[in-house]
Amino acid sequence: MTTTPFTTPRDLLRYAVTRFNTAQLFFGHGSAEAFDEAAYLILHTLKLPLDRLDPFLDAKLLPEEVAAVMAVISRRTDERVPAAYITNEAWLGSYRFYVDERTIVPRSFIAELIPEYFAPWVNEPENVANILELCTGSGCLAIMMADAFPDAAVDAVDISADALEVAKRNVATYELENRLTLIQSDLYANVPNKKYDLIITNPPYVNSSSMSKLPMEYRAEPELALDGGKDGMDLVRRIVAGAAERLTDDGILIVEIGNEKEFAEAAFGEMGLTWLTTSNGDDMVFLLTADQLKL
Repeated sequence: MTTTPFTTPRDLLRYAVTRFNTAQLFFGHGSAEAFDEAAYLILHTLKLPLDRLDPFLDAKLLPEEVAAVMAVISRRTDERVPAAYITNEAWLGSYRFYVDERTIVPRSFIAELIPEYFAPWVNEPENVANILELCTGSGCLAIMMADAFPDAAVDAVDISADALEVAKRNVATYELENRLTLIQSDLYANVPNKKYDLIITNPPYVNSSSMSKLPMEYRAEPELALDGGKDGMDLVRRIVAGAAERLTDDGILIVEIGNEKEFAEAAFGEMGLTWLTTSNGDDMVFLLTADQLKL
């Protein structure tokens, strides 16, 4: 075992922050900066509470503990692997999800809107009976929707069998097998013939120009989950086109499109998109009603 001069989490934290900043790592999978990610990775590796760094900063570590943390720091820095793939977990709000390289790392501004039941667009959450999520990936949004709308049945769709295996694990963790159905499907192709009160989706929307400039951390994710074609709207067009016949008369479609508002407005602006407010502004998630989609 290679020896290092480090003996405490404080030593390792300082070292990790320096390594991460020197390597100019990209932080877009949950952490905002090198310090936050370093602290998370150290605490997770040492199996310490993720919200309590201070009590352990000067604790003397065993040599094998130091070695384990050093290996994680090296993998994050040298291979540019997203932290979530190293720890096999990702968080959305208070929800913890299993994740690995078979699916995109969970992140969504739609997740911020679920605790408020998409008010004022959903007036009576208890009357929501059927929900469809397209491009579910790890199943995170579908699980959060099932939790927020306990009287609803949720269908969660993905074209990737690998992603659905990850989602299946998360659905089992939250014991939602009786209310949340995973469906392998190219968007609506294998979706049940019924009407949905809500259709939500965080689909691949990165345009071709942006795909070529993604940082290595994003390129570690499945390309299928990111690439939205020339203007990023390839799948979004199909989702919008097929939504009307699958929504109830007062149903709504909610679509996350990241930084592609310009392309979304160009593609669907004449429909009168409603842009929902998130922590990142009013240009990440749009809404269309069933009436708008039928025009």
